[in-house]
Amino acid sequence: MKEKGFTTTILHSDRMGSPEHGSLHKPIHTSVAYGYEDARDLAAVFQNRSAGFAYGRQNNPTNKALEEKITRMEDGVATVCCGTGMAAISQSLLALLRSGDHFVSSSFLFGNTNSMFQTLRTVGLEADFVDATDVANVKAALKPNTKLVFVETIANPATQVSDLKRIGELCKERGLIYVVDNTMTGPYLFRPKSVGASLVTSSLTKYTGGHGNALAGSVTDTGLYDWTKFENIYDSYRGMDPARQGITQIRKKGLRDFGGSLGPEAAHHISVGAETMALRMERQCGTALRVAGFLADHVKIKKVNYPGLPDHPQHAIARDLFRHFGGLLSFELDEAIDCFDFLNRLKVVISSSNLGDNRTLAIPVAHTIFYEMGPERRASMGIDDGLIRLSVGIEDPEDLLADFAAALG
Repeated sequence: MKEKGFTTTILHSDRMGSPEHGSLHKPIHTSVAYGYEDARDLAAVFQNRSAGFAYGRQNNPTNKALEEKITRMEDGVATVCCGTGMAAISQSLLALLRSGDHFVSSSFLFGNTNSMFQTLRTVGLEADFVDATDVANVKAALKPNTKLVFVETIANPATQVSDLKRIGELCKERGLIYVVDNTMTGPYLFRPKSVGASLVTSSLTKYTGGHGNALAGSVTDTGLYDWTKFENIYDSYRGMDPARQGITQIRKKGLRDFGGSLGPEAAHHISVGAETMALRMERQCGTALRVAGFLADHVKIKKVNYPGLPDHPQHAIARDLFRHFGGLLSFELDEAIDCFDFLNRLKVVISSSNLGDNRTLAIPVAHTIFYEMGPERRASMGIDDGLIRLSVGIEDPEDLLADFAAALG
């Protein structure tokens, strides 16, 4: 049977599981406990011998339906959903790595991810941060105890694009787990499995949910990594399907033990929001390209960071790998313009810290989400004191362009 299109698959995902009473959406299940008439069945669920629900911290029917939807979107084997994108990343690494293990990360990271990786350094994990726009830098950082490489598709906020395909080839050659954070592109613009990713993480809060009304994160196993060769899999999970050993360990040793659970109400919001991902992102990416071009030509703008611009250092990589160039860009104002005064003059664009929302949001990066890093670390990431991050929404493009023209004028 011919594979259905992206949106068709998402729209009808819940129906494939035959929801109760013919519902078109999986209902919200709020129970945290599940009863079994035969106590042996309960034990079988706990021992991973049977499918089922044991306790709400690990999963529930509403979350399971979302996980199946994300797995289809990423063309994976299985997914674990968590309360936030940060929970998805931290719980995955804590579940798979052990004291003394080393991992390599892109130095162009979301601020909280960078902060969390620095924390992992204090509890026995080794981490090196490199410019991942060139695979040579990743290769040079590898050590005998390296277990994993972590990159983002498009960096937030300066939009550097990792050398995704060649890093995937390197990880396959060395037998390393390759984790790609797909938050900025989402599976509509890009599937990390296509470049050899072992695990795909995402903040579902952003483009997947899209409406700014629910926090959630996910990690998907693509099925490309051979977990039988990974020495850190616990004996408890060795006897099960090899393709599910890694993701089961993430659910059990990560989600269960650390407790970054996703609530069913939030899971329902994300699931419904995902249905319009393609429609929203088509609009957001098209408008972002127009706004980036407008700002790049404006005399009061020093620099614009957007992979869709021909002069972006990784424009060719983004053009070859992504369906579109994303809905996020950043730009540096002329030194004579106070960034706060500029933001206050905008009438349509909202000063806010989220991204991937239906509304266009802007934030002064150095003064807020990257403030704790300090000026030296910000400079190494290409973050100027006057840098504004812009997450483009679905407003009428002409209204956004007029808003910027007025604020700059």
